[in-house]
Amino acid sequence: MTADDHIVFIVDDDGRVREALNELMDAHGMRAIAFESAGDYVRADKPDVAACLILDIELPDINGLDLQRQIADGDHPPIVFITGHGDIPSSVRAIKSGAVDFLTKPFSDADLLAAIQAALAQDRVKRSERAELDMLKRHYLDLTPREREVLPLVVSGLLNKQAAAELGISEVTLQIHRRNVMQKMAAASLADLVRIAEKLEIPITHSRRVGGN
Repeated sequence: MTADDHIVFIVDDDGRVREALNELMDAHGMRAIAFESAGDYVRADKPDVAACLILDIELPDINGLDLQRQIADGDHPPIVFITGHGDIPSSVRAIKSGAVDFLTKPFSDADLLAAIQAALAQDRVKRSERAELDMLKRHYLDLTPREREVLPLVVSGLLNKQAAAELGISEVTLQIHRRNVMQKMAAASLADLVRIAEKLEIPITHSRRVGGN
């Protein structure tokens, strides 16, 4: 891991805590940016790298748990909560909502660093999956309208003859479309195409339609 392939965001209204955490990150070769409020963090430009958010519970503008809920639908990094006022209901709520860890001050450097590494690893996996899905969506957009009709029929398990009948086209024409779909979606096999369709959430139900070539 290098300082350029990740970022640790720190949101804590205590300047001493921000300074201490910055020094800890620096000592371990980790890049960090600190904010004193949730609003400052939300408004800040964020680099396109794996990230972790170290988030205090009690902030001047919003409760950390409420911020977690507000950004849950976005591409926010995994959260490691830190607090001087921890309680079981808060920790349970945080973890159930996806937080990597919930540390009560004072916590050890080792525990925090372990949580950060886990969060960064989680974010790398999420970013990789998101990049793969974006690529699959681009491939899907390259399909012709007819090929987009062929794809769900193929992954539904229909024989070429049956799929051709569904679309009112010849079996030879269906085979041509099927081959084009496999190539454009970069599918190595039918099983691979099925997995791709699942990732794209393409419904595999079919109904009889009449159409041209």
